[in-house]
Amino acid sequence: MKFSAPNRTSLPSAQIRDYYSRMLAYIVAAASVAASIYAQAFSLDSVWIIPYALLYPPLVHFISRNFQQREPRTAVQILLGIDAAHVGAVSVLLHFSTVPCLMLLLILAFSALIAGGLRYLVMALAVGVTVCVALGLALNPPLQPATPTSVALVSVLSTTLYICITAYYANLQSQRLAQVQVEVKQEQEKAARLAANLAKYLSPQVWESIFSGKRGVRLETQRKRLTAFFSDIKGFTELAEELEAEGLTDLLNNYLNEMSKIALRHGGTIDKFIGDCVMVFFGDPNTQGPKKDAVAAVSMAIDMRKHMKVLRQQWRAQGIIKPMEIRMGLNTGYCTVGNFGAATRMDYTIIGREVNLASRLESAAEAGEILISHETYSLVKDVIMCRDKGQIQVKGFAKPVQIYQVVDFRRDLGANPAYLEHELPGFSMYLDTNGIQNFDKERVIQALDQAAEKLRTKTII
Repeated sequence: MKFSAPNRTSLPSAQIRDYYSRMLAYIVAAASVAASIYAQAFSLDSVWIIPYALLYPPLVHFISRNFQQREPRTAVQILLGIDAAHVGAVSVLLHFSTVPCLMLLLILAFSALIAGGLRYLVMALAVGVTVCVALGLALNPPLQPATPTSVALVSVLSTTLYICITAYYANLQSQRLAQVQVEVKQEQEKAARLAANLAKYLSPQVWESIFSGKRGVRLETQRKRLTAFFSDIKGFTELAEELEAEGLTDLLNNYLNEMSKIALRHGGTIDKFIGDCVMVFFGDPNTQGPKKDAVAAVSMAIDMRKHMKVLRQQWRAQGIIKPMEIRMGLNTGYCTVGNFGAATRMDYTIIGREVNLASRLESAAEAGEILISHETYSLVKDVIMCRDKGQIQVKGFAKPVQIYQVVDFRRDLGANPAYLEHELPGFSMYLDTNGIQNFDKERVIQALDQAAEKLRTKTII
């Protein structure tokens, strides 16, 4: 006989409501017994039920309050079971007087439904009936189903009062719960807006891994094989001296926005923007394997170069006549990736020798050119056509670095491509017919003839 199940989020107030509800229910039982004794329906031998009914609720509340805090759901079930047992016992002691027994049963059912629904109701009725049958068989009391009018009136009025008061406070609780739900929804929407704003300061992959719990926000790094990408706009410094700050800002933001869309479309993790420089890497936090990551990185670079044609048309319409080209550099290798900085300010980035090489290749590239290292070339050469540019000396590297110029996707070169390449052990050929001048044509043919003749006369063991 109680009001409702305790709520974990507001346990103390729930315990108080439970206590007052139980106290009110047991007062109903005490009133029914007192009225029965007053109407001389029962002897004074049953008077002990009255002080027991009045003392039980505060006593059980004092004894079980710590347990209710630790195990609220279990406490609800146990106390409801005891209440049901009391209903069964009182029904026997009242000699199964019809009206008081029905009112007590109604209170038990009402309390069980509020506490936990149909499952709790079935449990309470089962316990009550079991105790009633067992105690009835043991005591074999005389049956007095007829209820005096005064007893019936007291039982009905007190039960009605209990149900009204309990329903009133249940309605208040429902209103408070609805208000809390509205507040929680508002806080969730506020948190979602805040998260969306904060996400703009992070790469979407990093933001998602943090908010999903896959990655902790702490200073930690790991070694992974990644493909690093750097790009900038050739001639941007000179353009910055000619444009007003507002116009330059709009142009730069437009450029970075378009490049970011392309990077995200290919699955790249945007590391940072430094002026007109864009730094992207592939392989963390999401990876498809080194080969597919490298192909995605070079594919992104090709798409960026193609999209610059669209941007140049837009800029020309805005009065920016000076042509601007993007230059890019990529390298694949083992880098250190993770959170760098301080406990209060972190930056998710990559560092290492391979990252420096990608930056150096970008600086060495010409306008509109994409330079890649041999490591990246070995991963993408079957998908993307590249031109061997030999070796160059790179600052910070003791030995010359083999580099390649990205031409295009092999699928886009057509049936009669201007580039031909072939590699076998001891043989390597890269032919760019567009890059050969008329006066060099005969020299190239002569070199090919000499190579072919030497191969024909060579005895291969």
